[in-house]
Amino acid sequence: MSMSIYVPAEQMMKDKADFARKGIARGKALAALLYADGILMCAENSSSTLHKISEIYDRIGFAGAGKYNEYDRLRIAGVRHADLKGYSFSREDVDAQSLANAYAQMLGDVFTHEIKPLEVEIVVAEVGPDAEGHRLFHILYDGTVVDEQGFTVLGGEADAIAMRLNETYEPGLSLDAALRAAVTALAGPGRTLTPAELEVAVLVRGNGRRAFRRLTDEETGAALAGGEVAVEPPPDEPAPADATGNEPEPSAEAPASAADEPEAPPDGT
Repeated sequence: MSMSIYVPAEQMMKDKADFARKGIARGKALAALLYADGILMCAENSSSTLHKISEIYDRIGFAGAGKYNEYDRLRIAGVRHADLKGYSFSREDVDAQSLANAYAQMLGDVFTHEIKPLEVEIVVAEVGPDAEGHRLFHILYDGTVVDEQGFTVLGGEADAIAMRLNETYEPGLSLDAALRAAVTALAGPGRTLTPAELEVAVLVRGNGRRAFRRLTDEETGAALAGGEVAVEPPPDEPAPADATGNEPEPSAEAPASAADEPEAPPDGT
């Protein structure tokens, strides 16, 4: 009669935790931090199609570090969870805390009951109507939820990056200053990250119902060079109504089309 091998529960949990941490450490890091007008999420990612940062719902963003296929499955599950809750109740009932709790249960169940844990860490961010309403939830591989204040760092070398970011981060930074602080911390000493090697997105307070917006390489480069990045509402968003409730009419002084504009005189060449 064969006997099963006995492994103490403490040793099994330790082995699973070590396995998950090693897998996460092999992934590129990302940082999420509060700034004056919302929440900035910045990741080291040279791919233009495999995103580490994504939108979950109107005012909620998601970012993951570790194995891409695993945290992308979590992203899809979060989108379905938010859509179902918003459809069953109302869009205002969808918040980051309930989503973080759902993620914690999923990760905790896998870590406890499955042989292989998920090699991921994720962050769920929600922008509020004011600075006090912003939320950053960091969910670990074993389902632990941490309500972060100010900023959080995920992925490889997270402790060292967090120490560097702590030296430069201040509450109420502008977007360009917050982005420079995040990129400097991610790069570390003796290394420079270009806009093409970064993935940057923001959740902007006052950007309409959908607060999520990605920054282009040009906008990221301008911010890193010391310029200001103006985060505008999406171009298809209707113009704001005036005090009477009517949309403002176009100015009569503006030309109706390009054909109405005077032709430029030819140059001397």
